[in-house]
Amino acid sequence: MSEETPTNSQTKIIAVANQKGGVGKTTTVINLAANLATSEKRTLIVDLDPQCNASSGLGFEPTEEPTLLEVLLEESDDPTLLPFETIPGLEVITGSPDLVGAEKLLPEGKKDPLKAVDRMLNRLQSRVDPYDFIFLDCPPSLGMLTLNAFTAATDLMIPVQAEYFALEGLTSIMESLEVAQTRMNKGLNLYGILITMMDLRTNLSRQVESEIRKHYGKKVFKTTIPRNVRLSEAPSHALPVTLYDFWSNGAKAYMELTKEIMRNGS
Repeated sequence: MSEETPTNSQTKIIAVANQKGGVGKTTTVINLAANLATSEKRTLIVDLDPQCNASSGLGFEPTEEPTLLEVLLEESDDPTLLPFETIPGLEVITGSPDLVGAEKLLPEGKKDPLKAVDRMLNRLQSRVDPYDFIFLDCPPSLGMLTLNAFTAATDLMIPVQAEYFALEGLTSIMESLEVAQTRMNKGLNLYGILITMMDLRTNLSRQVESEIRKHYGKKVFKTTIPRNVRLSEAPSHALPVTLYDFWSNGAKAYMELTKEIMRNGS
């Protein structure tokens, strides 16, 4: 986070981002956060996407008073009004459709527009018990909200679909990471690249995985996430996949990813 001194420097603040939509970004946020919470890690999701998919995927409507945008603009000063508990140990700050106005309204304020999320998290962390993990679910773009997430985060996780254009998209977001490290947040680390929507029945998926691992090596998580119907169905039931279908391949993959993160001491 910024030099405004967060109350708990041990908190992992992970921006989950890819400028391409449909790569499993929100699915990863919901399921990884839920698994960490059940592993007794106090966890928060911040839904920065105006589409509010992380919120609806956990059964919440966008908060109306105050909205997340109002808190980011500091029109409402108390961010503790926002978090809702989902399962024990997991809370969510719901998104709001008015976040589409962030591009215009944040720069009009008197404070640094790229540190609005950072300021909110500092205010929140000073008033509640510290979180072990905070996940920032970013919009599928590299606009104001995603740049805010890059500024506030300690780490960046990049989900990437096992498809033909994956490397092209990865190159773009890796360049954005370098810019963020140079200009906004020197402490921002690459948490890892997560290959999603793997279909082991196709040569294409295996070839894409091989190319990504060849180019990025240890920066790629060992765990991959398969294409799985249960993963797609779970949000419509407002449940993480481990609660919707514990024995599904999707649930097993996210549990393995959680174990990989815990083994690495992250």
